[in-house]
Amino acid sequence: MDEELKTIADMLAQLTEDTSVPRNVRNNITNAKNHLENPEFAMGVSSAIYALEEVSNDINLPMHARTLVWNLLSELEAIKESRL
Repeated sequence: MDEELKTIADMLAQLTEDTSVPRNVRNNITNAKNHLENPEFAMGVSSAIYALEEVSNDINLPMHARTLVWNLLSELEAIKESRL
């Protein structure tokens, strides 16, 4: 995993430790983080983006976490575009 993806994975890990985020949302964030570890770059990033889009639409997601998820989505999409 390269440095950019590692930084994003670390930020996702921080979100999973935030107790104000509902457990089901934290589980989906963990799934997105696991997708980033996929050895096939395009598949892993695309799957993580899809999982985070679902998370960002969850009605129970606190606003501070939603903003962070949107920022992470932007970074992932930029990384994906620059490499493909």
